[in-house]
Amino acid sequence: MANSETRNPIIVALDVPGAAHALALVEQLAGTVGGFKIGSELFTLAGPDIVQKVRATGAAVFLDLKFHDIPNTVARAVAAATRLDVQMLTVHTSGGLEMMRAAEAAAQQTAAELGRPAPLVLGVTVLTSLGTEELGQIGCDTNVGRQVERLARLAMAAGLRGLVCSPLEVVGLRQILPDRITLVTPGIRFGPGTPDDQKRTLSPREAIEAGADWLVIGRPIYAAPDPRAAALKVLESLR
Repeated sequence: MANSETRNPIIVALDVPGAAHALALVEQLAGTVGGFKIGSELFTLAGPDIVQKVRATGAAVFLDLKFHDIPNTVARAVAAATRLDVQMLTVHTSGGLEMMRAAEAAAQQTAAELGRPAPLVLGVTVLTSLGTEELGQIGCDTNVGRQVERLARLAMAAGLRGLVCSPLEVVGLRQILPDRITLVTPGIRFGPGTPDDQKRTLSPREAIEAGADWLVIGRPIYAAPDPRAAALKVLESLR
């Protein structure tokens, strides 16, 4: 996934129940978005084969499995994802410094062995479904912004080159992180609508103006009557 002024920042989340549905969306959205996110539901249903089929279309893949385990296990999982030729993948920053270091090292080493660019290992800070109450329930700092910044600094110390955060934390992170750090934001919404589990959201334009590099957009595109038209509308709103 190139990071330039001209690249398309939209990543469509293929959070759909089946490979056929996902591949139909990929075909429909070809050329209108910057890549596709394959998360836990689709990967569990369709396995590595769905990654290979999406990559075969030439589309970039963001494998969002949020690895969180002991360092050796995560390193091996990241190496496997790198062999699938994904362009981005995720680990939980709460897995700790050594786990994140192992993830980045595995991505770099495996990619070098294959002669291709290393995927961007993204540290997931605080899930967009969590707010003050939920953070308190799991024993974390109930100030969401402060917790995000703490985990972001840990990820930087581990050598990660990017983070996943809600759009509401982007401005604060841009003030403490180097410009080279890529910020990927889920929680993109388009105003009042059907309630869901995303609590910390902004519009696409607001997120980009705040400093996000990539926007992960799911339901507003894949559940639209015309997903391609919805994606083009988002892209137009960013110009």
